[in-house]
Amino acid sequence: MSYAFVQDVPITATIYAQIRANLGAAPPQGLIVHIVQKTERGLRYVDVWESEADWDRFVEERLHPAVGQALARAGFQAPPVEPTREQFEVVDVWRP
Repeated sequence: MSYAFVQDVPITATIYAQIRANLGAAPPQGLIVHIVQKTERGLRYVDVWESEADWDRFVEERLHPAVGQALARAGFQAPPVEPTREQFEVVDVWRP
């Protein structure tokens, strides 16, 4: 069963670009789609994963270290508060 969510993150596109660079070129195992939208308060992520376990593994092994490095470079001292995720049910993902 897939795991999908929307998450609003209070960061700039510049910080996001640094996080992506820190993650490397290899896509995460289990990622189906990751969409980033600019909002008035930062960025909104729309993610679809093959499973919640794939998401959890990615967060612990790759995402948290990449975010920590990017935020430290941007001058943030305290660790970030984990943004709230709004989970939703996927009916279909059409991709080539």
